[in-house]
Amino acid sequence: MSVEENKITIVDENGNEQLCEILFTFDSDQYNKSYVIYYPIGADQDDEEEIEIHASAFTPSEDGQDGELQPIETEEEWDMVEEMVNTFLDEEGE
Repeated sequence: MSVEENKITIVDENGNEQLCEILFTFDSDQYNKSYVIYYPIGADQDDEEEIEIHASAFTPSEDGQDGELQPIETEEEWDMVEEMVNTFLDEEGE
């Protein structure tokens, strides 16, 4: 993953690059991890369609410019991330 101006480039399992917009990042003391919430840029984003939001744990590089994404592994972690996303979306909607 490379980071620039609130955007990240994700490389999928087939080696394809996808530019994504970062919604927000947060740290969890409970899991001692950082998380990034993002969505693909260029997806059909009209008012009729929902945006597909993705979440990953990540380890930032020492310079803070790049990092390594890791999958979210447990149901408990997913529940915590989902709660953070819902809180973020609720606050954005107000």
